[in-house]
Amino acid sequence: MAATGFAAQSILRRVVPSFLSSRPTSHVVGDFFSGTNLILRTPLHPSAFGICSLPQAIKGDADILLKGVGDKNIIEDVKRIVELAKRASLRREVLHTDFLTPPVLKESMLVLERLADLKIVAQGGYPEAERCRLSVGHSEALTSDPDNVAALSISGNFSFQPCSHGDFLGAILGTGIARNKLGDILLQGEKGAHVLVVPELSDFLVSALDKVGNVSVSCKKIPLLALEYEPPRTKSSKSIEASLRLDAVASAGFKVSRTKMASLISNGDVRVNWSTVTKSNTTIKTGDMISVSGEGRLKIGEISSTRKGKFAVELIRYL
Repeated sequence: MAATGFAAQSILRRVVPSFLSSRPTSHVVGDFFSGTNLILRTPLHPSAFGICSLPQAIKGDADILLKGVGDKNIIEDVKRIVELAKRASLRREVLHTDFLTPPVLKESMLVLERLADLKIVAQGGYPEAERCRLSVGHSEALTSDPDNVAALSISGNFSFQPCSHGDFLGAILGTGIARNKLGDILLQGEKGAHVLVVPELSDFLVSALDKVGNVSVSCKKIPLLALEYEPPRTKSSKSIEASLRLDAVASAGFKVSRTKMASLISNGDVRVNWSTVTKSNTTIKTGDMISVSGEGRLKIGEISSTRKGKFAVELIRYL
């Protein structure tokens, strides 16, 4: 399952340098990108780097580790993953998370790499996957790539009734599957979509999913290597803003009125870095991902100051 490790490599190459530079207590040790797996190794002398052993973490150091989590909205998610990792290591077994959002994934990995005797593998099914699963276990137990991501092909005649990502997601969730059991959805145009799921639910989806929107569909298992995907298409623009408020930046990026954007925010239809935000005055920064229900996604690029004290914001719209 070589393809499944690539996504984690891509994510960590993008996010680890910036996160580690802002968190001096965290250190990169060993070779992050070993073969096709993302395997985190600990140094010979953990104490020299402030790295806890698992017994220490159980005695209360886990709370100390969690203080370094930058996004307080996801701290409970990260805490559950730390507890899962501790159980796996102590029992000399391998345990798996469900699919994680990128913020939870990267924060969890930054915490877990400080625990000695622990190996971690992140898998999303294909390069550039956003939603990935973590496999955690003692270094003596996690010796190969776990088989914990399955791929499905959903096909139908979408020539006259194109369906969006939201249409496929809604249809799948309508079968009763929880969102965290589902990975990325890769649209295939008129042919349908490829979907990543936890393996134990693949048979259920094959039998239960028969319609997306108004289109009758069939669902079948496919190998991960058969996945078809393309890098997302984007369009960049620049906007001059008096502030970096969410409502101002998002209204410029999605080309809607600021009044409408403020309403979408207050109604819970806007997410920043995969977390719902309901305050229009939330400050936006470079690297933030803004999602608006029914409008798509927007990434914040470079931000610079103008001579007049305003902000020139690069807006990267996903098409």
